[in-house]
Amino acid sequence: PAVLAVLDPADLASVSTVVSAGEALSADLVARWAPGRRLVNAYGPTETTVCASMSQPLTAGDVPSIGGPILNAQAYVLDDHLRPVPPGVAGELYVAGAGLARGYAGRAALTAERFVANPFGSGRLYRTGDVVRWTVDGNLVYIGRADEQVKVRGFRIEPGEIRAVLAAHPRVEQVAVVATAEQRLVAYVVGSVDGLREFVAERLPEYMVPAAFVTLDALPLTANGKLDRRALPVAEFAAGSGRGPANVREELLCQAFAEVLGVAGVGVDDDFFALGGHSLLAVRLVEWLRVRGVSVSVKALFLTPSPAGLAAAAGGVAVEVPANLIPAGARTITPDMLPLVALTAAEVESVVGTVEGGAANVADIYPLAPLQEGILFHHLLADGGRDVYVTPTVLEFDDRDRLDAFVAALQHVIDRHDVLRTAVVWAGLREPVQVVWRTATLRVTEVDTAADAEELVSAVGLAMDLGRAPLLDLHVTRTGDGRHLGLLRMHHLTQDHTTLEVVLAEIEAVLTGRADELPAPLPFRDFVAQARAELAGGRHEAYFRDLLAGVEEPTAAFGVSDVRGDGTGLVQAVQAVDLDLAVRLRETARRLGVSPATLMHVAWSRVLAVVSGRDDVVFGTVLFGRLNAGAGADRVPGLFMNTLPVRVRTGDLEVSAAVDAMRRQLAGLLEHEHAPLTLAQQVSAVPADQPLFATLLNYRHDNTGGDPDPDGDAAGGFAGIRAVYSREGTNYPLTVSVDDDGTGFGVTVDAVGPIDPRAVAAMLHTAVGRLVAALEAGAPAPLSSVGVLAAADLDTVLRRWNDTATEVPAATLPSLFAAQVARTPDAAALEFDGLPVSYAELDRRANRLARRLIDRGVRADSVVGVQLPRGVDMVVALLAVVKAGGAYLPIDPDLPAERVAYMSQGAVLVLTNVDTEGYADADPGIEVLPAQAAYVIYTSGST
Repeated sequence: PAVLAVLDPADLASVSTVVSAGEALSADLVARWAPGRRLVNAYGPTETTVCASMSQPLTAGDVPSIGGPILNAQAYVLDDHLRPVPPGVAGELYVAGAGLARGYAGRAALTAERFVANPFGSGRLYRTGDVVRWTVDGNLVYIGRADEQVKVRGFRIEPGEIRAVLAAHPRVEQVAVVATAEQRLVAYVVGSVDGLREFVAERLPEYMVPAAFVTLDALPLTANGKLDRRALPVAEFAAGSGRGPANVREELLCQAFAEVLGVAGVGVDDDFFALGGHSLLAVRLVEWLRVRGVSVSVKALFLTPSPAGLAAAAGGVAVEVPANLIPAGARTITPDMLPLVALTAAEVESVVGTVEGGAANVADIYPLAPLQEGILFHHLLADGGRDVYVTPTVLEFDDRDRLDAFVAALQHVIDRHDVLRTAVVWAGLREPVQVVWRTATLRVTEVDTAADAEELVSAVGLAMDLGRAPLLDLHVTRTGDGRHLGLLRMHHLTQDHTTLEVVLAEIEAVLTGRADELPAPLPFRDFVAQARAELAGGRHEAYFRDLLAGVEEPTAAFGVSDVRGDGTGLVQAVQAVDLDLAVRLRETARRLGVSPATLMHVAWSRVLAVVSGRDDVVFGTVLFGRLNAGAGADRVPGLFMNTLPVRVRTGDLEVSAAVDAMRRQLAGLLEHEHAPLTLAQQVSAVPADQPLFATLLNYRHDNTGGDPDPDGDAAGGFAGIRAVYSREGTNYPLTVSVDDDGTGFGVTVDAVGPIDPRAVAAMLHTAVGRLVAALEAGAPAPLSSVGVLAAADLDTVLRRWNDTATEVPAATLPSLFAAQVARTPDAAALEFDGLPVSYAELDRRANRLARRLIDRGVRADSVVGVQLPRGVDMVVALLAVVKAGGAYLPIDPDLPAERVAYMSQGAVLVLTNVDTEGYADADPGIEVLPAQAAYVIYTSGST
C-alpha cells in the first residue's frame, strides 16, 4: 500500500479538517474538532488524540509547532481515519508493507531521515521523495521530486547546490538548473556564461558541473511567479553530456570513447571512467586512436579522462622497432642479424645449439622483457624443483575426439604466435635471451597413474624445461567413465591473463571453423624493444628514486618477508564484498572521479600499515602492462604485466587526500609500467639481499568470457570441454587479488603461515567499508583512523584475548627453583660452550656461593654487584645472590673503572669470581620474601 501525504490541501473536500503549512494551530481550531479524532503528521511518527476542550491542551511535545506555524512542507491531516486522496492532488509518495526494507545498511542518519514510523498502522513508511498524483482510473503519475533531487549517471544531485554556486558569480543575475530526461544537467543563466564552467568546476565535483550553459534574457515564469520549466528552451548537445567538439581531434576522441564504451554518444567533457571505462577498455581506446594516427599518454587518460583533456595532451612518437633480419631457411645466424640484442658470434652459436633443427629453426633472438627477467630469477632459484610460475589448468574432455580436436586447435594457435614458440637461454651469456623457434610442436604425454585432477597435477609436477619451446605442454589421462583429463601447463614467462584469453578465443575460433577469420598475428618482439628503449635516459630511475626516498627496509606483513618461496604451503581464502558496500564503493569512486581500484589500493595500504606496524608502507601492485605497449597490445600473446612498488604514508594523509594521492601515483606509475623491478630496488635504500616489498595487490577486471565454463559444458567450440582445476602460484608470502566483475567485487588472499588469509580478507573488507563511510561523510578524517577490525574481531583482540587474569600464588625464585630441582635434578638447566649443567649441580654451586655471600655480610635487600663475563659462573652468581636474600646488580666487565665505581656505590660487595672452596652444598636456609628486592639494573641511558 502507498500513503500520500498531502502537500496542497486546497481541494481536499473529502478530508474533514486540514491545517496547511504555515497556519497557526489555534485554540479555536482545536475546539472545533470532535473529541477523539486523531491529529496525524504524515511527515513523521507524531500522532495524538485531540481533546474536546482546552482543559487538556495539546503541547509542543505532542506535535511540532503547536501554537505556532507548522513548518514542515507536509500538511497535518485531521480525521478519525485515513481518507482516500482525491484525483489530481499532488503529494509525496510514501511506501509501506511487508516488503519494505528496514533501512540503509550502515547509514543510520539516512535511515532516520527516510524510514519513518507509520502513523496509520504498524511498521514504517519510506519517504521516496517523489511527488505523484492519483488519476481518475486509479493509477499513480510521477510529477517530480519533492526535494528537487535528481539522479545523473548514478549520482544523486541537488540542483539547488549548483544554483547557489552559480548565483555567487558576479556576472550571473539569475540562474536555474534542471536535469533533462537524458540525465544531463543544464544551467539557464541570465547574464554572461563566459568562464562559468571553470568557476563551477573549482567549487563542485565534476559530476555536478552542468553539461550545457544556456544564456537567457530572463527566466520564464508562471502566473504565480514560479519558474516555468516547460518554457525553458531545449539545450543543444553534441554527441554527449558536454559541448560539441571544437576541432577534428576532439571529434575523433568523442567517436573513440563512444565506440570503445559501447554508448550512443559522448561529449567532450564526459569522463571515460564515469561511463564505465577501466584499464582493459583503456587499452582498446589507446589502440583505436593509435591506428588512426593519434598517440595518447596513458597518464593523461587517467588524470584527464575526457575527450577535451586528451585532445590537449595527445601526441608523442612511437618507438621505431628494427626489423627481424633472420631470413627464412638461414643455415647460419650472425650477430648482425640480431638488432635487438648484442651477442658475440660464439654466443650466437651457443644459443643456436639449443634449438632443435639448428639455425634453420631459429626465427628470432631478442632479450627478455622486465618481468620475464624476474620470473627467470625465481625459476633458477627453484633449481629444477617446483616452479612457482608454472600455471596448471586441468581440462576434462567428453571423449578422445574432443581432446584430439583441442590439441590440433592449440597447435594451430602456437604456430601463429612467436611468443608461444619461444624458449629461454641463459647459460654462458652476458644476459638471458629468448629464442623464437620456427616450428615448435606441442608435447602431449600420456599418464596412467592419475585418477582425478589433483592426482594428475601431483604426478606430473610443476617443473618445466625453459630451454625447449613451446613453454606449454599437455599431459593426458583417461578416467574410469571414458572421459579424458588434460593437464595444460603454461609457463608464466610467455603468458599473462590476457594471453590466456587470446589463446582460448583463437582455439574456439579454430574449433568452430573460423580460423580464417583470425587477424594477422603481431610479434611480441615489438613490446620487448619498446620496453628496453624506455630504459634509456634515466626517466624510470629518477621516478623511483623520488618515490622510494628514505625506504630502508621492506614492509613485512605480520613480520613475514621471505619472497623466495616456491608457492608450497600457500593457504587461500575467498570473500565476496557485500553487494551494498560494492554499490557504495562504486558510487563513491564515481563521485570522486577515481576508479574503484584506487579506493582498494588506499584501503589495502591501511590494512598493511596495521599488520606491519608501520605508517609508511610499500607494497607491490600488478600493472596491466599493455597500456603503453604499442599497436595491437590487446591481442598480442605474451607476458606484458609487471609488478612495481606503491608507497603510502598512511600516518600523514587525510582520507580524501589519500585517495587523490593514490590516483596520481597510480596514473604516474603507468608511465613506468615497463620498468624492471630490479631498477626500483637498486635506487631504494633497501639492502640488496632483502625484497623491496613482501606483499602484493592484484586488481583484476573480469574479462573471461571465452574461458571454458568451470561448472559445466560451455557453448560454442568448447562444448564437451570444461575446466576442473586451475591454480596460480606466487612467490610472495601474502598476495591479495581483487576481482572486479563490473558489479560486485571478490577478494582472494593467498598467504603462507603464520598469516591467516581469512583474517586478512576480513580486514580488507572492513577497511573498505570504513574508508567508504569516511568519504561519504565528507568531514576531514585521517587515514590512520580508518579501522580494519570488525566489531567482533576488535572485541576478541581487546577483551577476549586479554582476559588473562588469573590467581598466581606468591612465590620467590629460590622456592620455584628448588621445586624444579626436586622434579628434574638430572635435567640440563643450562648449557655453555657445549657443556650442560644439571639442575642439581647448578643448585649445589649456587648454595656454596650463597653461604660465602652471607659470611661476607649479605642480608635482605643487600645489593651485590656481579661483574662477571657471560657464562655458567655468571648464572651461578645471580642465583646465589637471591638465595642469600640480596639483590644482584649486573656490571659489564668491559666498563671503565670510573663507571664501575659509580655503579657500585650502593653495593655491599662486587663479585668478580665464584670461588667457593670450603663451603657446603646444602641450601643456606635463608627465608626470602616476595616483597624483597631481587635486582637493580642500570638500563641503557641510565645515569
